[in-house]
Amino acid sequence: MSRQQLSTTRFCPGPSGLASSNRRAFMQMGLAGFTSLSLPGLLRLRAQNEVFGETTSLKGREKNSVIMVWQPGGLSHIDSYDPKPNSGSEYRGPFGLIPTKVPGMQFTELLPMQAAIADKFTVLRSMRQNAGGHPAGSMQLLSGDPDTRDKPKPKYPDWMSIANYLRSQAGPRECPLPAYVGINPPLEYNGPAYLGDAYSPFTVSGDPSAPNFSVPNIGITDAGEVGRLNRRSTLRQRLDTLERAFDQAGELAALDEFETQAMTLLTNSKTKEAFDLSQEDDATRDRYGRNQWGQELLLARRLVEAGVDVVTTSLHGPLCGRVQNWDDHAVNHNVFEGMKFRAKAYDQAVSALIEDIYARGLDKQVLVVVTGEFGRTPKISYAASTGEGNASAPAGTQQPGRDHWPRAFSNIWAGGGLDTGRFIGGTDKRGEDSVERICGPGDFLATIYHHLGIDSANTLIEDFNGRPTPIVDHGKPIPELIG
Repeated sequence: MSRQQLSTTRFCPGPSGLASSNRRAFMQMGLAGFTSLSLPGLLRLRAQNEVFGETTSLKGREKNSVIMVWQPGGLSHIDSYDPKPNSGSEYRGPFGLIPTKVPGMQFTELLPMQAAIADKFTVLRSMRQNAGGHPAGSMQLLSGDPDTRDKPKPKYPDWMSIANYLRSQAGPRECPLPAYVGINPPLEYNGPAYLGDAYSPFTVSGDPSAPNFSVPNIGITDAGEVGRLNRRSTLRQRLDTLERAFDQAGELAALDEFETQAMTLLTNSKTKEAFDLSQEDDATRDRYGRNQWGQELLLARRLVEAGVDVVTTSLHGPLCGRVQNWDDHAVNHNVFEGMKFRAKAYDQAVSALIEDIYARGLDKQVLVVVTGEFGRTPKISYAASTGEGNASAPAGTQQPGRDHWPRAFSNIWAGGGLDTGRFIGGTDKRGEDSVERICGPGDFLATIYHHLGIDSANTLIEDFNGRPTPIVDHGKPIPELIG
């Protein structure tokens, strides 16, 4: 079934396309929002956030959650999970190989901590897609968009927004936290598209390892402030009584749910506690790494443990090197210096998250996926550096790099009730092409949806034009990754 060829599969009508003022904005506006919205403004907001339709069956998986760790720019599979020691000097990097806890599976020497717990995750070595640019590659993997052109904004919603939308159709949440949280999330090339910004993440920005890190407008503890907010809300509800008789489409009830979530974020002490990393002991914080990546992943674990359905976080910034991402063209970084520069923080944070998921008994409920949009060219290229900095020589210096490579790349999967301690698929002798157990974006998406209890083969959502659109139009769950 394709997005152009639709069957009689049942579908969920999408929310109103007018959602320029959105639930996320409402939930994040904080104290100022409650004072500034007039009754007409509230009514407009309701009209712009209509939610209707039926939910897909959650198949008993309604409590399952996903943490996606994103590597923006693409990890070199050759220099990490799929080394090719016999590929020749034009391809092979300088790194030695190390055994993992899984017999027959080797990583490069950059990942000793992950190698030591390789029995707790599965490496998928045969991912591929066919878009060479960062925007199109990200859209292919995260939304299933088959277009190879780089577009300024997504045509289809990403899986995170779709999961948020479909979970919202299942009724009010028991958990006071948002269903979808992004910790410095990968939003540059993805988003909710025709679902509207109401289904974007509750975004946490900044460095969680910073001493002054905090999430604004959550868990207000001042009793006077809480009382004042509640009085405003009560007054607004009384004014709404005048309009209830005219609310035939149920928009007011929809916003009531959104306001309840906003008020809960503002006033429930448990919400503040979930975001408070000081609740963790020093040994745990040290295990993840006292840096932005380590504390992002620790916060992700705290949030899913507290009841958040989807958490995304992006490993970018100064820990990546001069250009602050994994895009290791020779003009940006010396690819090998870049890999060495970020390896310790990456290896430590990811291995700590995976170990913690199992140690805390979350390994059936929580699926951890670590990936970027593509790999890097197996053949090493050389070009002049465009600037000196971490992992890059002075401008004009010839240095090695690896370019975009969608034909073969690796990602890792942990938790989710999976049968771990193995690798799936394989690439050719140089790592240029996936040749065994090839998996594409549709398979990637269907596997995540399966964990969340979403029947991706039979779930359609209306797009901007009211046309029922499949959430996955090709591919199916990867059998080895569905637990």
